[in-house]
Amino acid sequence: MSYRDKAMECATTEEMQALQSFRLLQTVRRVYENVPYYRNKMKESGVKPEDIKSVKDLSRLPLTAKQDLRDTYPYGLFAVPMEQVVRLHASSGTTGKQIVVGYTQKDLGIWQECCARALVAAGADHSDFMHVSYGYGLFTGGLGLHYGAEAVGMAVIPVSVGNTQRQITIIKDFGSTVICCTPSYAVYLMETMSELGLTKDDIKLKAGLFGAEPWTEEMRKEIENGLGLKAYDIYGLSEIIGPGVSFECSQQTGMHINEDHFIPEIIDPDTEEVLPDGCQGELVFSCVTKEAFPLLRYRTRDIAILSREKCGCGRTLVKMLRPAGRTDDMLIIRGVNVFPSQIESVLLGLGSTSPHYQLIVDRVNHIDTLEINVEISPEMFSDTMRNIEEKELEIKSAVESALGISTKIHLVEPKTIGRSEGKAVRVIDRRIR
Repeated sequence: MSYRDKAMECATTEEMQALQSFRLLQTVRRVYENVPYYRNKMKESGVKPEDIKSVKDLSRLPLTAKQDLRDTYPYGLFAVPMEQVVRLHASSGTTGKQIVVGYTQKDLGIWQECCARALVAAGADHSDFMHVSYGYGLFTGGLGLHYGAEAVGMAVIPVSVGNTQRQITIIKDFGSTVICCTPSYAVYLMETMSELGLTKDDIKLKAGLFGAEPWTEEMRKEIENGLGLKAYDIYGLSEIIGPGVSFECSQQTGMHINEDHFIPEIIDPDTEEVLPDGCQGELVFSCVTKEAFPLLRYRTRDIAILSREKCGCGRTLVKMLRPAGRTDDMLIIRGVNVFPSQIESVLLGLGSTSPHYQLIVDRVNHIDTLEINVEISPEMFSDTMRNIEEKELEIKSAVESALGISTKIHLVEPKTIGRSEGKAVRVIDRRIR
């Protein structure tokens, strides 16, 4: 079994908690002294740095939300002078002001090491060729894994996004063995390969790190079968550091959190009460090693579960199960909570359709409606209308059984649902106008 940093990845619970406590105390004091916004929030909550004596006191600190980052745009939560910041990244800002994050040189080294751990856990080493199909630029995806791969000693191919046929040529001709991209783009690569008359036997990919959007076990099987690799989940968000906050190992039973850098909690999203391990709730992170942008108790909006069950890989880092969705992505349809990942799981489990679908939510006569467009596979396209109608009824029955609400299913021709080189657009909510 290979590790990037065995001492940290296999530390005992006592060792990890002692380290977390030491780092947390340092971070709380530094944030209190250097970030007026945090100092004011702590005063409002009646908390002083000396009240935090160990990681067990973490819940006494106030929570941080995305709105706090918008309220302090662009640099109000930075804990170092700007002359110490060597890199800036930002979110897309599609729902408001961009979220701006900064890194010191030390922060970049931490990020690099977190991504290196993820790559080593996926079986990568200095003999591999790393094909990076995440976007470069203000998005944190590409650069994080790029530098992580270089730290491992891999040959990095910084392709970024776009020009899918060219990407496939590079994968084939350059001998790429590891790839990272969104899972929906991996499916698009598979589809384009098929159109070009290529199969998984024509490429050398052995592992892929896929993240940046929700995906299911059924999607994992599709990707593994289509690209001939082992598909690993990787998790991160720009506000914490970028990809590499947590990663899957060979067991593929959850993602190990780099908890020597990021302390996780699960809270009830409504009451904000801290929940015990094994309970589903909203994932919260505290950054205890970052210099420029050390968020404390940041609400990710991701719905997840923490598990400390012994892992066959030997790592003792706490695991987070794949997020079930996001509190801000969850659809409430006629009083029922619906996550797109639930529907994806049903569709891919049935087979015979392609992994491309889109949910259309509307309100007619004050009643919520849900329509699901699903692309049929090229093989099904030649079926009779009766066969297609039977398939629609089969899907309708399975989805309604899983969700408990009525739906309309429309099987559509291949290639009629838009493709994305980044995150797939799964939901169109026409109730929001």
